[in-house]
Amino acid sequence: MKEDIKVKEAQSSRTPNSGKKMTSKQVVAIIGIVLLVLMYIAALIAAIADSSASGHLFRMCLYATIVIPILIWVYTWMYGKLTQKHTFADFDLGGNAEEEQKKD
Repeated sequence: MKEDIKVKEAQSSRTPNSGKKMTSKQVVAIIGIVLLVLMYIAALIAAIADSSASGHLFRMCLYATIVIPILIWVYTWMYGKLTQKHTFADFDLGGNAEEEQKKD
């Protein structure tokens, strides 16, 4: 009984990703998030300080909000093509067509 409690406590204290490395896709996604947040913080500070560049910074933020996720998607798609792995950026939404043919 005490051993079961100790095992459960040891399992609950572990994080889900303990012992796993971050993948390059996760690193790129985190960098994208950080870039977007920093740009919006800079635009907010410029707007509060009533800077003449605040309108330009806001337009850059709107542009980056569209462009950065697209660049991340292109990176993920190219990574999948170069390593020949299936990624979420592939155009076949259900999975590889080859896998479906093997099932039939």
